[in-house]
Amino acid sequence: MTGNPKYTALLDDVCIGRGWCGGIVDGKPSHVNDLIPDSGPVTAEQFVEWLFIAEGVDPHAEPDKWNRHKAGLRKAFIQHMGAEIVDASALKGDAS
Repeated sequence: MTGNPKYTALLDDVCIGRGWCGGIVDGKPSHVNDLIPDSGPVTAEQFVEWLFIAEGVDPHAEPDKWNRHKAGLRKAFIQHMGAEIVDASALKGDAS
């Protein structure tokens, strides 16, 4: 089954284009997809926090350092997903 092309485009933007999707956290591979529930509302802000967590970065640490990244990632979510809030079921891509 093919995933949501909007979400696939979002991942292409934030993962490939910007380098935010996951890494090694506490010695284990981590990816933003691992943090998304099966259903329920997901805000752009929540998704951005999950991107930071998947990278092993505290999303609230060093706000001056990270705010520019957060704003760009939030904008990408809204641009690709078409809304500030979507159901988690829409956050399934080809690689999910």
